[in-house]
Amino acid sequence: MKKIIFTENAPKPIGPYSQAILLNDVLYASGQIAINPENDQLVLDNIIEETIQVMKNIGALLTAAGMDYTHIIKTSIFLKDMNNFGQVNNIYGSFFKGDFPARETVQVARLPKDVNVEISVIASF
Repeated sequence: MKKIIFTENAPKPIGPYSQAILLNDVLYASGQIAINPENDQLVLDNIIEETIQVMKNIGALLTAAGMDYTHIIKTSIFLKDMNNFGQVNNIYGSFFKGDFPARETVQVARLPKDVNVEISVIASF
């Protein structure tokens, strides 16, 4: 059974999509960018703060689905500049205690709202 996951603690969708979908105990979360859901403002001070906000947004979606970071099985990281890989990787990694998810990281030409990083996840109970 498909269930739409929505929380005020993550950015509202900026297009025709859901924040996340829970289907058969698997959560498919839409890509998250560094929008602070408290004020709808982008957090673009630096790549570290931007990545922290993205990971917090992912955490809010996980919580809304009754999950946490340990439930993530796959991530996709999209970077505007692969030179930011090291800093993004360090922040991303700090949200896990081990048993890291499968992942790919790619550089892309452009991201929504001209952000520097977007991350999507798949999680499972």
